[in-house]
Amino acid sequence: MQAYALTLDKILLHAAKWHHEAAVITAAEQAGVKRIGYAQLLERAQSVSSVLADLGVHKGDRVATLAWNTQCHVEAWYGIMGMGAVCHTLNPRLTPGQLSEMLDHSAARILIVSADLMGLAQQVAERLPSIAHILVIDGNVGVETTKAAGLTIADLEPLLQQAETTVPWGEFEETAPCGLCFTSGTTGAPKGVSYTHRSSYLHTLRVLQMDVLGISSNDVVLPVVPMFHANAWGLPFSVPAVGANLVLPGRHLDGESLTRLINSQGVTLAVGVPTVWVGVADYLDATGGQLPSLKRVMVGGAAMPPALMARIEERLGVTVQTSWGMTELSPTGTCMPPGLPDRSPSISGRPTLGIDLLLTDRAGRALPQQRNVEGHLRVRGASVVERYFGHRESATDADGWFDTGDLARIDSQGYLTISGRSKDLIKSGGEWINPSEIEALVGALQQVSWAAVIGRPDAKWGERPILLVELREKQDVTDEELLEPLHGRVAPWWIPDAIVRLPKMPLASTGKIDKVRLRQDYGAI
Repeated sequence: MQAYALTLDKILLHAAKWHHEAAVITAAEQAGVKRIGYAQLLERAQSVSSVLADLGVHKGDRVATLAWNTQCHVEAWYGIMGMGAVCHTLNPRLTPGQLSEMLDHSAARILIVSADLMGLAQQVAERLPSIAHILVIDGNVGVETTKAAGLTIADLEPLLQQAETTVPWGEFEETAPCGLCFTSGTTGAPKGVSYTHRSSYLHTLRVLQMDVLGISSNDVVLPVVPMFHANAWGLPFSVPAVGANLVLPGRHLDGESLTRLINSQGVTLAVGVPTVWVGVADYLDATGGQLPSLKRVMVGGAAMPPALMARIEERLGVTVQTSWGMTELSPTGTCMPPGLPDRSPSISGRPTLGIDLLLTDRAGRALPQQRNVEGHLRVRGASVVERYFGHRESATDADGWFDTGDLARIDSQGYLTISGRSKDLIKSGGEWINPSEIEALVGALQQVSWAAVIGRPDAKWGERPILLVELREKQDVTDEELLEPLHGRVAPWWIPDAIVRLPKMPLASTGKIDKVRLRQDYGAI
């Protein structure tokens, strides 16, 4: 057989050659859209490679993006990856300090940013002198080129029109890195997951299986899940791979904007966390609208209450597919096949070919029985992390199993249910919140003896954090004063929804805060 490297440039080359009728459609302002065929998108992505090469980017270099789900962002992805560089996606919901720390790890010199995120990008650049170039997409900065303190800021579009350098695509090994995404992980510390061309190509083939996304060239696919979050679940690869239409929402994810986009483009499959579909259902309730083209919605990122799943299916007129994954899994782990009767929203489905699951005890020993028992979930496969970016030590055990940090059950039919987490991280709206960071900031106040953060179930977000404090004797402090250290230091959506003052913080025998008891006493709605 031929030595045919599994590299991601081949996906866009295939789409451009064989699917002329398909397109990438991006929501524009004033309710319009931008439309581009895959052949033209390929040309523009290759021009991105030329611009980056002229700025000194070589194979293996990291190039960062801070952008929404748009055509220009997709072009940047393929332009970076096609030339053998690494696309480091950044979450605009994070603070300048958090973003700077991640960029410092990746050593990216170039930041590609959506125009409306320029303020955040400049704050990051002020903290990180190693950023040499900011390239603006999805709008402009008002002037063609600006230079200040060793930093060049330029609109990317004029540079694409002037690009002349020819940069070959695909002249690297399939095991070369292509993407980098930082995640809180199971310990809460920022950790980078470095994807390879091979892992992402194989992940693409996995999610195209019928029991997962099962996309065909007749589909119109809307990824509401952001491109900065675990590769937008691989959709910028899997949709072009079959020549389906890729519909991108930009930054406007409210119910009205999504409803208009779905109906105007005839979207058949949409993907995103449950919170998004609550907004769409609310808008449809208020307006009496319908979504006649939409057949299926895939959800993930957070457990879905049964009532919420029933409401989304009834109001949107769709079948909801539940799934489970992690950034470390590229991210798809399991998926519930569409159309099964008596589905429970707590069940995350079965793994597809290329992913294997194992339940262990706390020490990592495989449980003798793997069905209908609860254990610590481990996973391995071709698109599962082996070690974190910049780490020498392996993230897996001697047999290649990665510890997810989740507690889970696998039923007799092989369906997975996540039953809890072995760590204290809180998942709100599909995003992780690290309680220890909040606790450290609040606990530093002189009025506070002990501070703890736990998750409380929330009908809309899945979980929301609440802050529990024990104040020092004869000390008093307002809620605003307790939360003040968090502003500008953590993401706004990390701010606890409620504060509970305790006369005495419960402590375990080790002297640490007894969070099990806190959850029992204060974790219910």
